[in-house]
Amino acid sequence: MVDFGELRNKAEGMISEHDDKIKQGIDKVGDFVGKKIGHDKVNPIEEKLRGFVDSIGGDKPAGPAADPVTPPVTPPVTPPPVPPVTPPAV
Repeated sequence: MVDFGELRNKAEGMISEHDDKIKQGIDKVGDFVGKKIGHDKVNPIEEKLRGFVDSIGGDKPAGPAADPVTPPVTPPVTPPPVPPVTPPAV
């Protein structure tokens, strides 16, 4: 069975160890995509990604954009029971 807590800890450790390289990648991709579709659309995403890396890497977040939001866990929806079908009277 997969221990997701251990995977999360490993991922956070790698992010904090290599945060500078991750941010360089974010900048390079942001420049490339920004030239194609416009920096006004890409820059806010870059800022959020850098803030996410900072929050995991141990740096203080730059602001509210850096605060990652975990979506609430919703329980699975059980479909309603199907009423029994009665055969037509003959």
